[in-house]
Formats: sequence, structure tokens, C-alpha cells
Amino acid sequence: MPLYRYRAVDNKTGQIITYKIEDSSRKNVIKRLMKNGYSPITINAIKQPSKKKKKRNVIDPKYLEKNFNFKEINSKTEKKRHLNYILQTKIEITDIIVFTQNFYLLKKANFNNIHALSTLINSIENVQFREIVEDILIGVQAGENIYTTMEYYSDVFPPIYVNMIKVGELSGSLTNSLEQALQYLEQTTSLKKKIRDIIIPNLIEFVGILLLLIAGILIAIPQIQNLFDTIGTKEQLPAITIGFSNFLNLVIAYWYIPVIIIISIVVIMFYRVNTVTGKYRFHMFKYTMPIFGKLIFALDMQKYLKALHLNILNGMRLQDAIEVSKNVVKNYVMLSIIETSKNNLIIGESWITPFEESNLCPTMITEMLKIGMQTDLGEMLYKTLNYMEVDIKNLLDKIIRTLPQVVTVIVGILLIFFVIVVLVPLIQVYMGTFLFSAYGY
Repeated sequence: MPLYRYRAVDNKTGQIITYKIEDSSRKNVIKRLMKNGYSPITINAIKQPSKKKKKRNVIDPKYLEKNFNFKEINSKTEKKRHLNYILQTKIEITDIIVFTQNFYLLKKANFNNIHALSTLINSIENVQFREIVEDILIGVQAGENIYTTMEYYSDVFPPIYVNMIKVGELSGSLTNSLEQALQYLEQTTSLKKKIRDIIIPNLIEFVGILLLLIAGILIAIPQIQNLFDTIGTKEQLPAITIGFSNFLNLVIAYWYIPVIIIISIVVIMFYRVNTVTGKYRFHMFKYTMPIFGKLIFALDMQKYLKALHLNILNGMRLQDAIEVSKNVVKNYVMLSIIETSKNNLIIGESWITPFEESNLCPTMITEMLKIGMQTDLGEMLYKTLNYMEVDIKNLLDKIIRTLPQVVTVIVGILLIFFVIVVLVPLIQVYMGTFLFSAYGY
């Protein structure tokens, strides 16, 4: 598609802007500009650069050299070091959280999208993220939605986040969607941090004991066996120690066999998960897995009901609201339930039935939705979401209490195995009982 560079006057502010825009013809560019409140001054076709997907954490160094302020940096070495630092800066989830929070506050203060994004750009410290927000602003000024540019940068913005923004723009409630997206990012970040704080210390302990076990078998046990053989004692190492030692020796001797097996399993699982049936089964496993399953379903259900509530409040028909709201969910199982729910509405049946029959949705939620259909669905959705907030908090607290116990049991089993396999033979040598057997006592 041809690329045009235009200069135009903002009819509201009188400001002259210069940007680029893609369109099929110069005539269409004029129509788009006038539709969005701009009076074109000049529109010139420019040579289209080769299409290349802009990758995450990559910025053109020539742009930086041209645009970065080096007034206080005289040394060429310092300038190069500064550029390298900027190029290596990654876009973190905290950058997106701060951007969303500030964008939400500006929208709440009745800023329009262009004014809000223009204001935000100057406050963004991450150079690469600032580039992306500038690209979003250019798209909005050209008449595009915010979410279309965010979809382009799918390696930066999470899919669920983008779909929440999409729902807000399509339903005319971007401010509420930004608030929900902010809650989603904060909730997800907090959950990951809590789980990481539980798992990482125990994982380090687990790996440490495993390495001690392997080192003890490969180093200490052969030396003990040589000592027994040299002295001529009738004492024997425990059978489990000998068995595990032989197993490790076989693995070392024929290392390529377990490597091939592991790679084959990974390839088969990857292939199966990337089929429609395999992905559906994997997503069902995510909802039914021990410890985390109920929480994952509750979070997806909450996101869907929040989007549905938002669309209902903005006057959408229930059928249309269901269709738009499903974009915030990526799980195939949930999407299947929602699709069946929408089809039920078409044939005049209850849209809540598929959630009941799935055996995944708590009875309390489906009953509240039924009452909402008989009274005020928008009000009942609000109450249901409040109930789910408490339910998710309880599920999270339960996981935080349960997970350390599970990890402790696993580490305990490995520790017992280490004692039996490695420490028992070492204690046997320390006590010196093998000497009595060597001298016939």
C-alpha cells in the first residue's frame, strides 16, 4: 500500500502536524484526515520502505544518534556507551503498568486519545517503549484504533491486554477498559511474584540436594567400594545404593539415548499441542490441573464477565456483548463454552446453561447470573464480579498455603533418598564395622 507524508492543521487547536500514513490513494488520505478533524495542507507520496516487522527491544541507532540529546556528553566514547545502554534497555511489564495507569488517569480527566497519548510520550523513560507509543499516536491521528497498533506489537503487549483495550474502544468505554487492564496487569504481576517467591527457594534447595546425591554416587560411593575390596571385607553397600549407582553409570555411558527420548517427547508434545484437538485438551488440563486449575478458570471467567458487564452497561444487546467480550479470552475451552452460550441465545435457550454443564463454573456464579436475567443483568454482573474478587483472593491464599507444603514433601522425599543412598554408606565407613568383617569377627 502506498505511503504518504502529510502536513495538516488540527481544526480544534490550530496546530500544524506532519506525519506519515498508508492508504490506497491520495484521495482516501484526504478523506481520512478530514473525517478526523484535520485540514490537509500538503500530501506527498514517498517511497515505501521494505516491510520489516519491528522487533522487541530493537531501535535504529541512526535514529538515536539524530534524536537523542547529547549536549552534556562531549566524549565520543561516552556517547557510544550511552547509545549501547539505551539499545540494551528492555521493555518490562512495569513500563506497561505505568503507561496504563497514567493513560487511565488522563482519560478519567476527559482527555481525548490524541491529547492523552501526546502528554504521556514525554513522561515515558524507556526509549523503546516511547517509540511504540509514538507509533500508536500516529495511528490514532490517522484515524486508526489504539488496539490495531498494539496488535502489531504483540511481543510487547499481552494478548489479553490488547483485547481489553479493543473491547473498550468498540464499546465506547475505553476508560473502564483501561482500569480493567490495569487491574489485570497488577493482579497477574502480583500472582507471578508470590508464586515465584514460593517456588524459587524450594527449587534451589531441590536442585542442591539432587546435585549432592549425584556427586555422592559418582565420587564417594566408588571410593567406599574400593576400600571394601582392598581390605577384603564381606560388608556390602546397600542394594539401593548399588542400583542407583549402576543406573547413573548407564546414563553416562549411553547419554545419547535419554537425550533422544527427551527430545522426541518434547517434539511430540509440541506437535500435538499445536493441533486444534491437542490445544483444546491442553487448555482443559489448565482448568482441571491440581492446585492452579480453579484459579486459572476463575481469572478467565472474571475477565470475560468484566468485559460482558462493560458492554451491557454501554447498551449492547446481550448477543452482541457476548460476541465482543469473548475476545478477552484465549483458552479454547472457555471460547467453546461462550460460543455455545451465544448459539443458545439464537435458538431461544438460556446462555447460562453451557457454563453449568461444563462442570467448571461454580454454582454460585451461575445462580447469580440466572437471577440477573430475571431482574437487572448489569447490576447482577457487578455483584457477581465482587463475589469473584473475594473467591479469587481465597483461592490465591489457599495456593500460597498449599504450594510450600507440596514442595516441602517433594524435597523431603529426595532428602530421605539422599540419606539412604549416600549417607548410610558413609556412616557405615565412619563406624568402621567393615573392619570386623575383614578380620573374621
